[in-house]
Amino acid sequence: MSANVAIVQFPGSNTERETFMACERAGLNPVEFLWNENHDVLKSFLGFIIVGGFSYEDRSRSGVIASLDPIINIIKKESEKGKPVLGICNGAQILVESGMVPGINNYSLSSSLSNNKRIVNGEVLGTGYYNEWAHLSCSIDPEDSAFTRALNAGDTMHIPFAHAEGRFVIPDNLLNILINNHQIPFRYCDNNENIINEFPTNPNGSTYNIAALTNSSGNIMAIMPHPERTVNGDKIFISMRDYIESKNKINISFLDYKLDKKNIKNYASENNGVEWVVNMIITDNEANSVQNALNQAGIYVNIQRMTHWEIIGGNNSNYAEIERSGELFNSNKEYISDFSPDKNSITFLVRQNEDMLGIQKKQSLIDRFNIEDINEIRYGVLWNIKVKSGNFDQVIKKVLGSQILFNPFSQNCYTYE
Repeated sequence: MSANVAIVQFPGSNTERETFMACERAGLNPVEFLWNENHDVLKSFLGFIIVGGFSYEDRSRSGVIASLDPIINIIKKESEKGKPVLGICNGAQILVESGMVPGINNYSLSSSLSNNKRIVNGEVLGTGYYNEWAHLSCSIDPEDSAFTRALNAGDTMHIPFAHAEGRFVIPDNLLNILINNHQIPFRYCDNNENIINEFPTNPNGSTYNIAALTNSSGNIMAIMPHPERTVNGDKIFISMRDYIESKNKINISFLDYKLDKKNIKNYASENNGVEWVVNMIITDNEANSVQNALNQAGIYVNIQRMTHWEIIGGNNSNYAEIERSGELFNSNKEYISDFSPDKNSITFLVRQNEDMLGIQKKQSLIDRFNIEDINEIRYGVLWNIKVKSGNFDQVIKKVLGSQILFNPFSQNCYTYE
């Protein structure tokens, strides 16, 4: 009898059909399960697959809103019984944001899936969404994970990927622990099994060529490429089936690892430049989604989101050219505002540690518009928060504790006054 596996879907998930087909090829019995169904039913399943797509349209960042949904707490509890949990692409992002991988004590957030970067000889060729095929090498003892048992160490798979935020970012000291603990089951390689940390072998700039990451017990795996979209990836699902059927569940453990906390600093702009705070003419659904997620968690706030550009160098003539170019904002639905925080709110500026978008925009201004007098373009997002009820400082502490606004392993956060 086939094992029942829940195919977990959120608003915006879109690869359930391919996942169903892969499960059926492997002898698993996939059962559709929507995020808002009766969560008690989940306890009857023997495994879980969180599918790919764009949950909540990747608002704030990929996977973070879904990671705060109550269904994730149920999946955590079921995984602690040794049941396997596979997250594919957006599902992988949800597992990372929820702390289920790499599995630090108390499910603490300890890594990030950040914006792609495609680099050759130190030159950035592109950022953001990218889809292609990649070679993956099985880099652990197959018995160390529920998802590698049908493979041999060193086996390779040729499978497709399609993502914008698939670059694993992990602190160096934690990375060493994960390597030694055999928690990196798949790494990007070339067609000759060579692991080269450069595009196109490493298609997204991921640390250590990481294509997949598990918890320390090996029963939870986040994988960015899409094994469900080709028979080449079937051994992952066959391994999951074999693990379930063996009934020899792995003893569940967590990593005892202390994270270095980043302090939120005050933002200070450069003297030789200009700031643009870009607001939207139309409704900002991204801000609404973040606000709704926080309100549903009992954190009652109003959220406003704006784009922040800092242009270093140049002069008024350059700034006028940049505005006319439409490169930094769309004047049909956005405008440069005169925003300044009021006394009843607090505003945070969030920037990527590696501002690939800023670099790309500067290069585009040079190549497409011959605007060469700019030293640097910096991109960020402003989140303005007004507390609707409760103690102001305590509510803001809860907002930051949810980590819905930024991931400290790939982003920096500043107070903006």
